Amino acid sequence: MFGNDRRQMRLFFTNAWSKHKSGLSLEPMEKIIASIIEQHPEYHSLLEQAGSAVDQEFLPELGETNPFLHLSMHISLQEQISTDRPQGITTAYRELVMSKGDAHAAEHMMMDCIAEMIWQAQTNNCAPDEQAYLACVKNLLVKGGA
Repeated sequence: MFGNDRRQMRLFFTNAWSKHKSGLSLEPMEKIIASIIEQHPEYHSLLEQAGSAVDQEFLPELGETNPFLHLSMHISLQEQISTDRPQGITTAYRELVMSKGDAHAAEHMMMDCIAEMIWQAQTNNCAPDEQAYLACVKNLLVKGGA
């Protein structure tokens, strides 16, 4: 979406939220971003401070969650579900939503699987393993969505 320009990507998120809050017309990607941000009121005040938000570091070792990464993972999930890639992810998602009764909660569970896939790829210096990711999501179903 933005290559490796972290600041540009973050500005796109904060600008989309600002436009949404102002009632301005949004481009398709901005609509997706605004919709996801609406579901995360814990990030609203940060995203409304675009100047400081775009340059802020979020350190997991200090227990901090990177809201831009979190929101981006939601976008990634929505794209996967709409394209069924990896094949079977759409069905697994629908089953998880039915099990949990909450699409947003199901996405958060799936995000743990995405994070694991990315961590494994970085640790092993290899391409992300879509089949391991799909197996992780399907395992959520076996565990009863818990």
